[in-house]
Amino acid sequence: MLDQLESNYNCANAGADLHQLKQELEKLISDGGSEHSLEATELKNRIENQIHFIQTKCDIH
Repeated sequence: MLDQLESNYNCANAGADLHQLKQELEKLISDGGSEHSLEATELKNRIENQIHFIQTKCDIH
């Protein structure tokens, strides 16, 4: 997961960052982590929010 995303995010990194975030999300879901604790649910939500932020900021559909 990326430490911090800000409005000055560099979209040149979007491809690699999205790939990493999607892999983390997939692993979390496949491990069943999102069902086990509030912490895991919050992590899943944060990763999904980061993916959405990058897609929106960099106009990726």
